[in-house]
Parts: sequence; C-alpha cells; structure tokens
Amino acid sequence: MSAAPGPVALEQAPATESHAPPVSAPGGPDQGRRAPGFWSSVAALLRKELLVELRTLESVPGMALFAVTTFVVFHFALNRGSVEGDLAAGILSVTVLLASLLGINRLFVADAEQGGFDALRLAPVDGSALFVAKASALLIYLAVLEVVAVPAFALLLLGTSFGAALPGIVVVLLLADLGVAAVGTLVAALAVRTRARDLLGPLLALPLLIPIVLATSSALSPLLATHAPAFGAWVAGRSLRWLITFALYDLLFGLIAYALFDFLLED
Repeated sequence: MSAAPGPVALEQAPATESHAPPVSAPGGPDQGRRAPGFWSSVAALLRKELLVELRTLESVPGMALFAVTTFVVFHFALNRGSVEGDLAAGILSVTVLLASLLGINRLFVADAEQGGFDALRLAPVDGSALFVAKASALLIYLAVLEVVAVPAFALLLLGTSFGAALPGIVVVLLLADLGVAAVGTLVAALAVRTRARDLLGPLLALPLLIPIVLATSSALSPLLATHAPAFGAWVAGRSLRWLITFALYDLLFGLIAYALFDFLLED
C-alpha cells in the first residue's frame, strides 16, 4: 500500500485589477455633448436676466420713478412754464444718466450674493458671453426707462411738441445708451466685489460718463429748441460731429470692456 501524500499548500494567485477604461454604451449621455456656442450662451444669460427683472422688478421701476420724480422737481423748482434748447437738453441728459446709475448698481448684485460668478466659472461658458448679456440687459433697461422718461419730460417741461425731432432724439439716446451699457457693465463688475459698491460704482462711472453727457446735451440742444430743424438738416449741421464722437466713444469703451471683463471675472 502506498502512503497518502502529505498536504500540499495551494496558493491562489492574487486577483489582478483591470485598468481598461470603461466602455460606455453607444448613445450614452456623454456622447455628442458639446459646450454651448457663444451666442447661445449670450441668449440664455440674457433670457435669465430679463426673467429675473420681470419677477423682481428691482431695477427698471426704480429708474423710471427716479426720472419722473426728478422732472417733477424741475417743473416746480424752475418756476417757468417750459424749457428749451440747452437747458432742456441738459435736464434730460443728466436725469437719464443719474437714473441709469440705479440700474448699473444692481446689475451684478444677484450674481455676487447668490454664487452666479462661481457657477459661470464652473460652466463651459465663455466669460465674455456674460459681459455681452449684461450689457444687452442694461441697454434694454435704458430703452424702457426712456420710453417712460421722454414723454414725462415733454409733458412736464417741454413747451413745444417734439414729434418732428423724435427721430433725432431716438438716434442720440441710442448712441448714449450703448456707451452707458459698455461703461456701466465694466464698472458694475469692478465695484460689486467691494463692500462700498453702492458708493464706488457711481464714483467710478461718473467720470467715464461725462463725455456721454456732453455729447448728448450738445446733440439734443437743436432738437429741443423752439424751431427744431429737420432730421437731415440736423445731421448735416454741427450735430454730425457729436454723432461721430458718440460712435468712436462707444466703440473704444466697448472693446476695452470686452477685453478686460474676463480678468475681472477671474479675480
């Protein structure tokens, strides 16, 4: 009889980990997903801005109420039936500018307080898209403000009808709004990170907006005179110089603000 063999220790080979990448099923959630385009991002951000304003009414009603109240104060303080020319253009320009500061101060407050900046940095979105969306939203706010402010100004302070001068007024205010939107968006993004944003924003914006006030009042002065020129004669006159100044100012500060906004967003 042969003896039974002794116990043999069997060692199991350690399990090896597979380093092969997981294979996702075709048509899975990651397939075909791309970052949104620039203008798609701008449209989405602008839609968000307008919906927030419609729901909260934080900017536009305050801007319009400030403008109308200022016109009422001028109506009683000047103690005269009507204004025209340089005085009328100065009152309208300064009032619209000061009312726009209320919208500039509130432009980035919600993003700073509710984490909007952090969410944008985490999203695959170009930071410049936020600048374009915010400037477009501010431009719309200013347009709505002027739809309310200009008729109130004509009713309370302007002695003559401005129907013939309305195309020129629209052109001047549109060029002014473009400059205010570019400068205001840049200043608002710079001031919102500070504790004294309500004070720092106007202090930074006002020196940059002085050329816009000068150009606006100078271009509007002939249009608000007793005998306003026709649109063609107004453009061919001295106002053409101010319109060119407007266009150059808007282009210069629009490019500067667009180039610097990404750096402000990262800081």
